[in-house]
Amino acid sequence: MKIGILGSGMVGKALAAKLTEQGQDVMVSSRSPEKVAAWAADAGVKVGSLSETAAHGEIMINATKGDASVDALRAAGEANLAGKILMDIANPLDFSRGMPPTLWVSNTDSLGEQIQRAFPQVKVVKTLNTLNANLMVNPGGLGGGEHTIFVSGNDAAAKAEVSRLLAEWFGWRDIIDLGDITTARGTEELLPVWVRLMMMFGHANFQFKIVR
Repeated sequence: MKIGILGSGMVGKALAAKLTEQGQDVMVSSRSPEKVAAWAADAGVKVGSLSETAAHGEIMINATKGDASVDALRAAGEANLAGKILMDIANPLDFSRGMPPTLWVSNTDSLGEQIQRAFPQVKVVKTLNTLNANLMVNPGGLGGGEHTIFVSGNDAAAKAEVSRLLAEWFGWRDIIDLGDITTARGTEELLPVWVRLMMMFGHANFQFKIVR
């Protein structure tokens, strides 16, 4: 499968490396291709512009910084994204006052909703935004994978496909469909709790588990 990953930071690299290991045809976007060239060559990952990456992907993943996500998607090109599933992993974190960050949108809106409104022809599915990059691609690395991931989105078929891919690609077993894209408010609002747990533990090797 051809996968386009917007963003080549820690999250984008972790996803790209794992998916390439599985034989997927992965391209990541980078504003500074020279900075990721050595890593990409070692990992066997293609590097392109935002628009090239969006044109490449049959499935898209938004791993950009939350405050840059809408602009990055616009630069990727609406025509390149139209009709595609976009797994949105970004969070609206505001580090302008240092740690811990705040959320620059919450309660009555979410970054996931903003992306869906800006790109109505894209099937936005919010997921994988409540844990660190290593656990995203290896849930079994913590507690045997007995923890929970969420999906939110307006398109039921897109959510079902993302849920299938999360299981197939990474081994996720406990996947909860929260509902439409407005439910992304809830998962994005888990981030203040997550950050404080990280600061308290001194590491990010933990996850949420919904017991029911």
